[in-house]
Amino acid sequence: MSVIQVNNLSKHFGNLKAVDQLSFSVNAGEVFGFLGQNGSGKSTTIRMLLSLIHPTSGRIELFGKSMETNRNQILEEVGAIIERPDLYPYLTAREHLQLFAKLRSKKITTSRIDDTLIKVGLLERAQDKVQTFSLGMKQRLGIAIALVHNPSLIILDEPTNGLDPQGISDIRNLIKQLAQQEGKTVLVSSHLLSEIEQMATQIMIIHRGQKIAEGPIQKLLDPNKMVVHVKTTNDAQALQFIMSGSFSNYLLKRTDGIHLCMPDYEIPLFNTSLVNAGVGLIGVETRNSLEDYFLQVTSNSN
Repeated sequence: MSVIQVNNLSKHFGNLKAVDQLSFSVNAGEVFGFLGQNGSGKSTTIRMLLSLIHPTSGRIELFGKSMETNRNQILEEVGAIIERPDLYPYLTAREHLQLFAKLRSKKITTSRIDDTLIKVGLLERAQDKVQTFSLGMKQRLGIAIALVHNPSLIILDEPTNGLDPQGISDIRNLIKQLAQQEGKTVLVSSHLLSEIEQMATQIMIIHRGQKIAEGPIQKLLDPNKMVVHVKTTNDAQALQFIMSGSFSNYLLKRTDGIHLCMPDYEIPLFNTSLVNAGVGLIGVETRNSLEDYFLQVTSNSN
């Protein structure tokens, strides 16, 4: 079942096409990684999903219902945090959850509030005013606000902003728990690609408002698409050799050295060919991470 269904979604700001004919779906119980460079249209798309801005064209359905005609009913089942949460410095963490609980039509018990504070690691600071919180603690409280009414769909835009490594790990584990143990559907946008790689079951990458990649991580990180970083004593000579033969098809448009994307079985032949061509080879580093894949597809789309 599709919890999110987006068809031909566009948003124009004057002559700028922030989102351009975007279509995708998110199934129930998935952690869906939503990726893109700054200015790619991620936040604009998320704001349209939450009905904070209206599309120029296209259709959004959540839980099989049109956002245009069922907005209030849909949003009762959605929890969200967009970048940094808006908080009140003179209220405590508990008072924040009590306040937002009153804005919901669902009855939210004290026990539910405590459980939510436990999930984000803030129960011991429940009575402290937010003005005493660090940026990371404020981010945790924002996530708690998104979760307190027990939504079926959770949309998180940069949920680990300001968190230390332990906090990032805690939020990653929480997101996985929400999907795997509680059956929640989570759409998460983050610049920390290694974190998305560890938690998401599906990813989508957009660039200049358009979708350029989508699918299961296991399928996208194909061993036939290994990223190879070549270190030589003479990069100009190495590039000349690569561009003169069949390996030129594998060359990536990167500014941080020589990178190729090739099948793993081609790598030994590539190494031997470089050496035979007289290239001073320092090393060949092979990787197959989401970060490498992301850089590959976004660089090729420029």
